[in-house]
Amino acid sequence: MADKDFKTIDEQIEILRSRGLTIEDEAEAKDFLLRNNYYRVSGYSLTLRKNDVFAKSATFQNIEDIYNFDHEFRHIILHHIETIEVQIKSIYAYEFTKVYGPLGYLDAANFSNQAKHKEIVDKANQQKRQRLAHEAYLKHFINDLHQEIPLWAYVDLLTISDISFLYSISERPLKETIAHRFGLTMNRGPEILGQYMHSMTIIRNLCAHGSRIYNRLFEQKPSLNKKEQTLLIRREDGTMDNAHFFGFFLIMRRLLPAENFAEMKEAVIALTEKYPFVRMDYYGFRDDWKEKL
Repeated sequence: MADKDFKTIDEQIEILRSRGLTIEDEAEAKDFLLRNNYYRVSGYSLTLRKNDVFAKSATFQNIEDIYNFDHEFRHIILHHIETIEVQIKSIYAYEFTKVYGPLGYLDAANFSNQAKHKEIVDKANQQKRQRLAHEAYLKHFINDLHQEIPLWAYVDLLTISDISFLYSISERPLKETIAHRFGLTMNRGPEILGQYMHSMTIIRNLCAHGSRIYNRLFEQKPSLNKKEQTLLIRREDGTMDNAHFFGFFLIMRRLLPAENFAEMKEAVIALTEKYPFVRMDYYGFRDDWKEKL
């Protein structure tokens, strides 16, 4: 859909029409392309065309529907990843502080990788300098704890990527305790939770930066148990499709409280009803996903 040379909006419209796309409201299409970037929009048309020729039934409205669905879908997912992020931070801070105290995260001896630990301390000092002027609650803690931030306050300044890193260099007994909090009681529970955190970091960043989730093939495959694998789409060759988003959706089911997952599921169902043209198999969802989850 996209060409390398610069094209005016009018030229972009003509290219789309020459490739067989029906454009009923040209003014709306021009405005949409101007606001959303021709190249970016092209990623949402891939499932409607083959070798740059659109299916006979394809319309510009179809592309808009897919684009808008994906936009709203990302917001639903991001909202619930925030719940997961807050939960992980809270549990990590609680379990770590119970063992090592509120400032124990500043002591390299409490971590399995002392070299990487320096990154944590450096970031804590940087965050303290940057946020102290704007966060009254930090001033309160710092004054009480000799200019240092207790872990339960510090984690609030961290991203999910940061807390994932902190968890990765924690001692195994602590990892096991935290993994158990999420129902991961098997021997590989700590490693699986680490993979989950990494997966949530990937999805969070894609959603936060407005990247396309629709029909995206992920190099980083989520770690699923055998029961979860049976919920994936089975390809024609008999293999299971774990390259689309649905596998990450299953991880979110693991990490979210039941009521939060039910809320997310209902929001996605409502979105499919709002945009009935959009096929959920391009996200890796089976036709019977509503009944299976």
